[in-house]
Formats: sequence, C-alpha cells, structure tokens
Amino acid sequence: MDLINEKFLELRDRKEGAHIAHIYYGDPNEEFSIKLVEILVKNGVDMIEFGIPFSDPIADGPIFQASCERALNAGITPIKCINGIKKLKDLKIPIIVTTYFNIPYVIGFEKFLEMIKETGAEGILIPDLPLEEAEPYLKMIREKDLHLILQVAPTTSNERLKRILMNASGFIYLISLEGVTGSKLRINPSILKLIKDIKAQSTIPIIVGFGISKKEHAEIIIANGADGIAIGSAYARIYSKDLKNPYRKLFEIAKLAREIKIGCINGYRKRL
Repeated sequence: MDLINEKFLELRDRKEGAHIAHIYYGDPNEEFSIKLVEILVKNGVDMIEFGIPFSDPIADGPIFQASCERALNAGITPIKCINGIKKLKDLKIPIIVTTYFNIPYVIGFEKFLEMIKETGAEGILIPDLPLEEAEPYLKMIREKDLHLILQVAPTTSNERLKRILMNASGFIYLISLEGVTGSKLRINPSILKLIKDIKAQSTIPIIVGFGISKKEHAEIIIANGADGIAIGSAYARIYSKDLKNPYRKLFEIAKLAREIKIGCINGYRKRL
C-alpha cells in the first residue's frame, strides 16, 4: 500500500482530518524550504504538497506568485526541486508534487515521472491539466505507480464529476472558491453540497483547498464530511514578512500549523 492510502487509514483510525501543507521550494532559499517542511511536519502536517516554482502560476494568488518569482530569481530549477524532495525522504511523509504542465512537458513527461518516482514522491498535481487533456498521460502515471490528483469545483457539472471520479486516485482536490489560492474563504453551501455529492458516488478521500487560513475553516469543512484540508498561502504570508531572516518566523508558522491541526481533529470528531 502506498503512503497516501496508509496516511488516510491512519488518520481515520485516529479520528482526525488530514492537514496538507503546500510550499513552493526554494523560497527564499533551499535551506529554508527544507527547514520549513520539517517544522510543518513536526507541528501537525500530515502530507506535503511540494510546489515546483513556475513563471506563470495561473491558479495562484499574489502571495504564491511572489513566492515563485523569488525562488526563480534565486536560481531554483525543476532539477533542484527534484533533488530537494530527496532531502525529505527521512520524514517518511506522503509528498505530492505540484507542477504546471510546461515543466514536465519540456523535460519529457515520462522522464519527469521517473525522476519524481525516484525521489519517493507519491503523486502529482497539475493545476493546468484538465481531465480531458490528461487522458493520454493517465496510463503513463499509473504505470509508474503514482497518483494523479484531480481537481473539482462547485462549478463542475455532474457529468464531468462522474468522469473525474472514475479516473481519480489518491484523493480528490476540491477547489473551494472561484478564484486563486490565497483568496478569502467564505463557506459556501455549494462546497458542502459538492462534498456530499462526491461521498455519495465514491469512497475516495476529499481534500478541500484554496482560501483556508485558520482553524475554524478546517473545522467546518471537515465536520461537513471532507477528509482534510490543504493550506499554503497562509504559511508563505507569515515568512514573507521577514525575507531577510525567515527563520525568525518559524515559531509563528509552527503555531498556526498546530491550530489548523486542532481544527482538523475537532471537525472530524464533530461529525461522529
């Protein structure tokens, strides 16, 4: 069994929702990114969404756009990111690589998959690769024993949702709002309805992301049936306030991570 499925089973036994943290590697430098992941994992993060910086991150808001720009200006490349994942092996935590399609396309899709598989990563999330265009790559991804994490939103039609669920593995990433990462989250009834719709059709875990920034968000979403939440911009927002010495912000990041995890636990236990 792979680490993602193992983690969800472990969390279910512990009666906890999953806490996934998204980072962009190399912002503002590689050493800080490694330390950031270690701190997050020590303070309640269950999986890491490991972002490869890209020059045009269309699904990301201003905080992550700036994060990508800083990392790229510091000389971060996809190869450095792949080597960075290897440095996290000892953490024994599921890692999902987030990348825009241009990066694996330029490297060569199959070669890219082989490289991330060698790092020990469990899956790949490509925000600008919809299911309709992903179909030629699905077999390739499965043959490498990797998960392709697919996304849905409240605007996804029922017909399209069924097709996505038929091809989904690892977990479903539910985009909680129309917009980009880091936007303010308002718990819309359409999000809660979509969680119920997915649960009625599939047993695949549901992770809700975009706009989550505090314990209460996690609690409400998980109490209403989601299996976990993904949070990223809220952490980058903290350390970006002191880019000359971001290490000084790790205590504050650790505090937020612990609070978010409490929300994940409270939300799960509220629905029991």
